[in-house]
Parts: sequence; C-alpha cells; structure tokens
Amino acid sequence: MTQIVSRRVSQRVQWQLEQQGLHPLLARIYAARGIVMRSELDYDFQSLLPPARLTHSGTAAGLLADAIGRQAKILIVADYDCDGATACAVGIRALRAFGARVDYLVPNRFTYGYGLSPDIVDLAAKSNPDLIVTVDNGIASVDGVARARELGIATLITDHHLPGDELPAAACIVNPNQPGCDFPSKSLAGVGVMFYVMLALRAELRRRDWFSEASGRSEPKLAALLDLVALGTVADVVKLDHNNRVLVSQGLQRIRQGRLTPGIAAIFRAAGRNPEQASSTDLGFMIGPRLNAAGRLADMSLGIECLITDDPGRAMNIAQQLDALNRERREIEAGMQEQALLQIEKAGADLAADLAAVGVSLFDADWHQGVVGIVAARIKERLHRPVFAFARGEGDGGEIKGSGRSVAGLHLRDALDLVGKRAPGLLLRFGGHAMAAGVTIRECDLPRFRELFAQVAEELLAPADRTRTLETDGGLESGYYSIATARLLEAEVWGQGFPAPLFADEFVVESQRILKDKHLKMRLRKGEQRLDAIQFNFSRAPGGTIRAAYRLAINDFNGVQTPQLMIEHFENHRSHPSRPA
Repeated sequence: MTQIVSRRVSQRVQWQLEQQGLHPLLARIYAARGIVMRSELDYDFQSLLPPARLTHSGTAAGLLADAIGRQAKILIVADYDCDGATACAVGIRALRAFGARVDYLVPNRFTYGYGLSPDIVDLAAKSNPDLIVTVDNGIASVDGVARARELGIATLITDHHLPGDELPAAACIVNPNQPGCDFPSKSLAGVGVMFYVMLALRAELRRRDWFSEASGRSEPKLAALLDLVALGTVADVVKLDHNNRVLVSQGLQRIRQGRLTPGIAAIFRAAGRNPEQASSTDLGFMIGPRLNAAGRLADMSLGIECLITDDPGRAMNIAQQLDALNRERREIEAGMQEQALLQIEKAGADLAADLAAVGVSLFDADWHQGVVGIVAARIKERLHRPVFAFARGEGDGGEIKGSGRSVAGLHLRDALDLVGKRAPGLLLRFGGHAMAAGVTIRECDLPRFRELFAQVAEELLAPADRTRTLETDGGLESGYYSIATARLLEAEVWGQGFPAPLFADEFVVESQRILKDKHLKMRLRKGEQRLDAIQFNFSRAPGGTIRAAYRLAINDFNGVQTPQLMIEHFENHRSHPSRPA
C-alpha cells in the first residue's frame, strides 16, 4: 500500500523566505525541507567547509607532496562505480597537473570483489608503485594494507564508507566517518573526499613554494574538476547536505556554462541531453548510469579513460561505447526483473500479504552479477520491502553474490551483521550501508539465508515503515503549470535527503492510452485546465477521477515543448483527505 501525504510547511518561515527574495513556490518547497534562511541556499564556492577541518587531510597532503617532490610512483586503486570512477579521475587529473607520476588500477569486480584485497595489492605490485592511494574504498581493507606493508608499499586510504571494528594500518586515512573525525559533513561521497585531499595538497604545495616563479610551474585551478565532483556525488546517492549541495551546484554551473571535461561533454551528447540545461536528474539518471554500465558489464577503466582524456574525439568514441553498454544493461535488467516478478508470483498467493513486513531474497542461475543491484532496487520499489538479488559468482566455488536494497527503517548492513551472528559461517563476506549492501554466500546456503534475512527484517522493520509513503509538496496552483516553472525547479539542486519537488492534486481523467505496452499516457483535467501526463511502467488503469503524486516536467516532442506531469503514483476515487506527514 502507498500513501500520499503532504509535508508540513511553516507559514511563517515560508513568508520569511519570500521576504528575503525567494520565488513564492521555491519558498514553500524549501520551507518544507527545513530551510529557514536564504543564506542556507548560498552555494558560493567560498561556502565550502575548509579542507583543514577534514581529519588527516594535512597528513595526506604531506605524504603526496613528498611523493611528488621525489617523483615517486603513485598508483590510484579505484572502485568500479560512478563515484569511484569520478574520484579516480579527480585524482589523476589533479596529481598530473601538480607534476606527479601517477597511474590507476580498477580491478575487475567479478574477479577481485570490492576493496583493496591482498590479491589486488599483488596485482598492483606488478607496476612497482611507491604509494597506493585508494579512492572510494579501503576503509575495511585491513588485510590488503597489511599485504602492501609486507611488500614495502605505503598506502593512503581515501574513503567515505563506514569503518569496521578495526582500521587498516595505512600511512594515512582520510574518511569523514572514521572514529575521531569531527568534519561536519559526514555525507561526502568518495569523489568529494578525494577533491578535499587535492585541495589540501595544493595548499601544502603552495607552502613549499612549488608554484613559485622560479619553478616555472603553474598552479592548477581545481574548480575545473567540479563537474566530476558533482557527477560522482549525485550518482552515489549520498545525502545532499549544504556542503554537498555547494559541490553539486558549482559543478552544475560549470556544466551549464560549457566548462566541462571532454568526457562528460561526450556522455551528454551520447545521451541526447543538452549540457546547457543540465540538472541533478541528468547526472543521476542519464550520465551516471552510462558510466556505471562499464563497471557492471565490462571494465570501469573504460569509464575512467573517458573522464581523464582531453581528446574530444576519443572521449566521444568511448561515450558511444558506454551508451551501448547502458542499452545492453537495460535489456538484461528488464529480463531479470521479469524473472524476479515471476519468482514472487510463483511463491504463492499469500506472498503479497505475508511478506510485506519481511525481507525478500531472489536468485536465478542465469542472472548477471553486475545487474543484480538494479534488479533488487526495482523490486524493492515495487514491493516496498528490503530485497536481495543473487547471481552466481565466477568460477566453480559454489558461491553466489547478492546485492541488496532496503527501505527506510531497516539498516541493511546491520541486518546482515545480525544474520551473520545468528549463523556463524553463513556469510562469507558482506558490507555496505543502511540502504544498500552486498553479501556472498554458498549457493547451498541460500534457503537458510532467505529464512534468517526474512526473520531479521521482520524484527527490525517497524510497522509504521511497512507502508510506502510519498511525501509531497501539496497541490500546485494552476498558474504554475508552465515550462517556466519546470525550468525554475530543474535549475535548483535536488537529491538524496533534499528531494526534488513532488506535488499532489486531484484530476479528472479525460483520456488514456498505453504506449509500448508498459507506459500510461493520460489527458487530465483540473478545473478548466487540461494537462498531459505519463506514468512509466504502470501497473493498473486509472478510474474517472484520481489523486496523483507527480513531478512537473517538460515534454520535448518534434521540437515542440509543453508542460507534462510525470505521475509517480495515483489513487482512484479518493475518499478521504491526505493526512500530513
């Protein structure tokens, strides 16, 4: 069941924001998100928290400056998602601009798994690095760092994931979530952490007169990397607190002004999007997935090469490959999602009623490892329950690897930890966050995992969290159904923890038709106003009157732009008013 509710808005705060010059609609939307003063929407670069406040950033800067000074070989070990790829690109571009000898390694996720493992260190050691720098990984790599020490290789960990009980014995760790770090923004993405380390490094090099006139070296402008930082931050779905909104806003400004790296410009073209009208949605749903497709189906080094090349032609060639991989990913995902839904239907008629409060575990021997996370996310959205989707690992070890997605109220990594404690030896490896996690088990142990995960989810998920709630910004006045309003909203910074506007109104359905067997196109009427609307992947037909939760968007068809409502959910024949959130 899904409930449409309205966010509470302080009329006094809304009025104050209007008096400070905010558009009335934005004042209402921001007041509902806890904004009290317009200054909280100041996204000037100077509003960033200073790098010196990030624990050990100065030590990391000194370590890197020493390496640059003696021309030591630096090797960046990256993660295989968009955050890891952009963090790697930030490191490569900045360090090379500083004069460093630096290369990168992004291990095959299916062969080596996640993090700086001993096997990855052995692979890295073949290029004889003096210093390994991890980006978007490493905080849990106790054994990998120990192996590097055995080989005489220093390690610098830059990460944002939650640490385990033991920290690796690295030369330096920069992570806002490590014990003892009082950096106010705990939501930095991996690319944000790396950008901060590069800011600290530039400050350290200034202190060493690295950019003096006598040296002949020019000081690089790190603001040129902000399009990469914005992309990785949005794509990793970290909370957009004020500091992250500054990073994303600054990056979007550069993209809209045409001051973007050739790789990101090429991916925009391949995706058929105009960078001049770039939004957070573009980064999260158009650009990020094309980079992620490389890590899911092929090799993320393809994505990294796209981001670090300065050759527009090469960037375009790679962007087209990424676009093709993303199309392939979508096809694989569609088939897997259909199979997953069939599994659920075959589980019995009682599943929909009985499993609303528990976790779901799905597996198919033919599923693709790189796509199970997306399938888990799709099924989670459809059923509103925590879901793990498993695929077979490479080799004949009998292992299956699962990727999980959760709903608000259930911390997925904590749930896995509890499963592991109740059945020692069941989980071969696991890790992750509150909303996403990964786990490896033996295929023969799947029934036991399925049972325990369902039990743990039943215990941890509060009854109030078992119903999907769509928080909206209430109704939209008729005068705001316009392209100008849609562009006004798109220009702002939205994302995780700072959601894009979602409205709710009652409409008369004047006509409806199905597009491509899965999308519902409608003509709606509100009062005397008629509006086009669409719901993607609809599951039921609307009645004559609906209450719909929707986003205001622009439909561009044959060069003609019109306002369009993107329907997220609707209720037929609403019989009672929505309650406040």
